[in-house]
Amino acid sequence: MFPAWNPAQHEITDLIVRHEPHSLRRLPVRKQDVLDVFSRFHNRQAERAVLGIPDSDGILDERDVNALLLTVHWEMQRLAEEFYHGHRVWNILRVVIRSMREVGIRETLRVVDVGCGIGYTTRWLATKVPSADYNIELAGMDLNSTLIAEANRLAHLEKLECKFLTGDAFSTEHSAHIFLSTGVIHHFRGEELVRFLRQHDRPGTQAFLHFDFQPWTLAPVGSWFFHNLRMRTRIAGHDGVSPAPQGKHEWPAIVSAAIRSRIRAASPSDGRSRTLNSTFSIPACSRFP
Repeated sequence: MFPAWNPAQHEITDLIVRHEPHSLRRLPVRKQDVLDVFSRFHNRQAERAVLGIPDSDGILDERDVNALLLTVHWEMQRLAEEFYHGHRVWNILRVVIRSMREVGIRETLRVVDVGCGIGYTTRWLATKVPSADYNIELAGMDLNSTLIAEANRLAHLEKLECKFLTGDAFSTEHSAHIFLSTGVIHHFRGEELVRFLRQHDRPGTQAFLHFDFQPWTLAPVGSWFFHNLRMRTRIAGHDGVSPAPQGKHEWPAIVSAAIRSRIRAASPSDGRSRTLNSTFSIPACSRFP
């Protein structure tokens, strides 16, 4: 296995930004701490990328990190556009919405994109889907205020009916009928992923749709090919390849268990609940990314 393909390690972008868990205050990040992580995996590619990030007295420069994250997310948006990701999300989301309407849920459905970045998926839905016809409200949330500012800027320029907020989508201040994400769950490992999924089990939440890597033998090869072909920054060329899991991986089993036990649509007319227990198989040629 190439060091950069080891799915046990985190992505670079997981490590160059840190937030205080409760207040979500941005915390300083020591460059050497990040380098030490990738040194343990003998990942020279990641080390070279981190060494290129400016620092002050060993602390990564927050402004440079933010500028880099914006560039990376723009590159990710280009890949999502090329893979028609917005179409894929809507093809499944509309089935979920129809199922919820069929069991008697009539109120406006709040759809929240978790870890939305610059908001491509939400903005695509706001552009292509008549929200009033489906009686839905579209929102995106992310911990990074720079990415959210860019998402709101783009939504304003495009005159879209959606909003973007900085914060934790699962905090008590926020709610959603449907949570969705793209390329988020592979950032979590083991119990972290279990805790992430447990947060979906809350009043009012009826479904979640998470799009991520499909574990299979050639996943790292395909991911490496597209990232090196399309990405211009070292970090974007690295991230997205390392978590692409080969063969069997833990997260599909954890998510499947959550689907079996947690996704519910409650019918207010008869008080009964119906489990929405469908999984969708996406052909290899159209997997994201």
